Amino acid sequence: MATQSPFSLLGNLAERAAQAVQPPAWFVSETQQRVVLFLNHVVMQEPQAMERLVRQTGRIALVQWRQFSMALVVTPAGLFNLADEGARPDLRLEVLDTNPLALAQTALRGDKPAIRIEGDVQLAAEINWLAENLRWDVEEDLARVIGDVPAHTLANLALAAANAVRQFVGKARGGATGARPLA
Repeated sequence: MATQSPFSLLGNLAERAAQAVQPPAWFVSETQQRVVLFLNHVVMQEPQAMERLVRQTGRIALVQWRQFSMALVVTPAGLFNLADEGARPDLRLEVLDTNPLALAQTALRGDKPAIRIEGDVQLAAEINWLAENLRWDVEEDLARVIGDVPAHTLANLALAAANAVRQFVGKARGGATGARPLA
């Protein structure tokens, strides 16, 4: 009798749950708005990112995972906004892995998911630059709310926890991935 890994069992359950759950349209819309706000928050922390995006003003990138998609248009300010419904994308980015648990494991390992890219090469290069160079400074945002010392302490605890999870995921998948710092 073959034994099944608990990770593959969890992966199968997550896959079935993701197929069964269809969020209402208002939830999808509100989530997309929050994602745009977050992306713009991170982009605004790096002036060079905004300068690079200004060159792509009006271009539309469609990001798709399973049945979920979000079309983003680059604004003249070098930020993102949701594109109009039915707008024709210049670039399509499709996340190929459909299993939510596998995507989470990929992210925890610090890897990028497999993506199929079609369309505007220059826009794809700029988005790749953003993915490679932008990082959310969580500690700085926390410091604005709770102060520098508590924010630094929480950030160090989160980093230690994230590294422990990465090591666990790496060992559970049979890999020998060492813990890399997040920042």
